[in-house]
Amino acid sequence: FQTQSLRLSDLHRKSQLWRGIVSVTLIEGRELKAMDANGLSDPYVKFRLGHQKYKSKIVPKTLNPQWREQFDFHLYEEQGGIIDITVWDKDAGKRDDFIGRCQVDLSTLSKEQTHKLEMPLEEGEGFLVLLVTLTASAAVSISDLSINSLEDQKEREEILKRYSPMMMFHNISDVGFLQVKVIRAEALMAADVTGKDSFSKSDPFCVVELNNDRLLTHTVYRNLNPEWNKIFTFNIKDIHSVLEVTVYDEDRDRSADFLGKVAIPLLSIQNGEQKAYVLKNKQLTGPTKGVIYLEIDVIFNAVKASIRTLMPKEQKYIEEEDRLSKQLLLRNFIRMKHCIMALVTAVCYISSCFDWDSPPRSLAAFLLFLFVVWNFELYMIPLALLLLLAWNYFLIVSGKDNRQHDTVVEDMLEDEEEEDDRDDKDSEKKGFMNRLYAIQEVCVTVQNILDEIASFGERIKNTFNWTVPFLSWLAIVALSVFTVILYFIPLRYIVLVWGINKFTKKIRNPYAIDNNELLDFLSRVPSDVQVMQYHELKQDPTHSPSKRKKTSPV
Repeated sequence: FQTQSLRLSDLHRKSQLWRGIVSVTLIEGRELKAMDANGLSDPYVKFRLGHQKYKSKIVPKTLNPQWREQFDFHLYEEQGGIIDITVWDKDAGKRDDFIGRCQVDLSTLSKEQTHKLEMPLEEGEGFLVLLVTLTASAAVSISDLSINSLEDQKEREEILKRYSPMMMFHNISDVGFLQVKVIRAEALMAADVTGKDSFSKSDPFCVVELNNDRLLTHTVYRNLNPEWNKIFTFNIKDIHSVLEVTVYDEDRDRSADFLGKVAIPLLSIQNGEQKAYVLKNKQLTGPTKGVIYLEIDVIFNAVKASIRTLMPKEQKYIEEEDRLSKQLLLRNFIRMKHCIMALVTAVCYISSCFDWDSPPRSLAAFLLFLFVVWNFELYMIPLALLLLLAWNYFLIVSGKDNRQHDTVVEDMLEDEEEEDDRDDKDSEKKGFMNRLYAIQEVCVTVQNILDEIASFGERIKNTFNWTVPFLSWLAIVALSVFTVILYFIPLRYIVLVWGINKFTKKIRNPYAIDNNELLDFLSRVPSDVQVMQYHELKQDPTHSPSKRKKTSPV
């Protein structure tokens, strides 16, 4: 029985570990079929490899779209696999039109080489231009607690050497190394009730996710206090990623039941410390029953992490389509209102200076205005932002930061969770919204636009509020460099270099993926909603965290 159990455990481990990475860059489409009355289309592309799915952006009103997007798939089979690709025309208010499809057989492509493919569309017209690269698998593994890479002195030194400052420009995409020990859970929720005595139990297993990397523990049957004692290792592509650990109850007859979840930003992890994390609900807004004990180690190269911050984020697999939520729409509206009110407050403050409501303040503002305008130079703009960052840092360090906890966002999230629960129970009552498909699609678009605008304002605020110190320090370095450049170099030369770079970028690299470094940077800063979701809950006194520092290997 023990031998069979070991074989099953080994089979479970091997079935999860991918053998390679398939990187697909969607370049462009050519001569696609016109699906709209104006003789054009609004094309987008869907990719599928097994359970992994991606969707490209929509390019409006064209038959020759330029996408320039990259997607990474995990390859589980040594002999390769087949990527199914379908092209669709986006239609507002009705179902999207099918333009064509094609397939990429990965078994015909050689590894460690980039292949340019011009794929004709079947059941339609036109071509897709792709770049496909197959590479060896990253360092991902599952092992028992007794096999620990970081406790082996030789392996630890190799990992530290791989991410040392001397290797800052070697393989920029390999930012760091993550090791997660999933030890045990306590006092989980009972998902099943069986037996004559109504015995409550669960069959828990744990899912560990980092972006699109997803690994599972084995299932511990009939246990509310399971012990897994497993170690998972991942390669870190982006230090601003969030580690998600979710506990489910295995159910043979239907999909697994959710028991609890935690989300841990990599930059908030304290190495070598075993902690008891309070499990949260699906929306990560409040506690659910149980705690999970984890020990996490992160090793990364700060220079690589900084460079990677200015590159596009890795896209996540398509899990579910956006849906209309009354509470989510209201929450995004309130967040948007907060951003607008902050601007209105600033304008009112400036107006009060013009009206001399407070003579000392107006006099100081007037003298500052004369001084700045008379001596203004372009370098003063990043210098002013630097001073704002420094002032907020001083307030935080001195303990004078009196910002109030944003309870509005928390209340909105809790209301949204209650609405989701009602939706789960009363799904048959949603026929009215299903019949109003066109109106729902417009409302979802408005809902998402409000979320994007509110998140943009909150991310700017959180950069200057030192919500993520790593990003605020990076902003200080960038602003310092800009200040020095603007001080010593005439503006015309800076604009000249910028223009030459923009005009020659596609000539130098025809398949370069377009990006905006500032927007890529801001995409790593959490919004107020994300800050709330990543906030670590305090544990119940009856479950005091078992914290112990890891001893150094001898």
